[in-house]
Amino acid sequence: MNMQTAVTTVLGKYATFSGRAPRSEYWWWILALILLMLVLGVIDGALLAPIMGFERFSPEAGQPISLLASLALLLPSLAVSVRRLHDIDRSGWWYLLSLIPIIGTLVLLYWYVQPGTSGDNQFGPEPVR
Repeated sequence: MNMQTAVTTVLGKYATFSGRAPRSEYWWWILALILLMLVLGVIDGALLAPIMGFERFSPEAGQPISLLASLALLLPSLAVSVRRLHDIDRSGWWYLLSLIPIIGTLVLLYWYVQPGTSGDNQFGPEPVR
């Protein structure tokens, strides 16, 4: 799976929390999000801040485009995270571990790098890798 396929798949399953997501789909999505947020941050700081009357990259200017993109991509990010947990045969409710500072995030990170279960599991058939 490449980045374009992963992004297309995640956006195609915008709010689908059922099923499974392979490691490649999840990590390509995360990389695409990071790159997108970097580009939008530069656009916000370099172009929009002066238009709104602030100096370039001024913290007071905010980042309106980045904020809108983050809100628009929140649901598919949650959905692919839950589907990734399903791929390692864990309930999506385990995502709530992210509410525990540091420890919860580290546990989820460990699970996200694990290979998915081979064959079918309780959350569906093995995804195409």
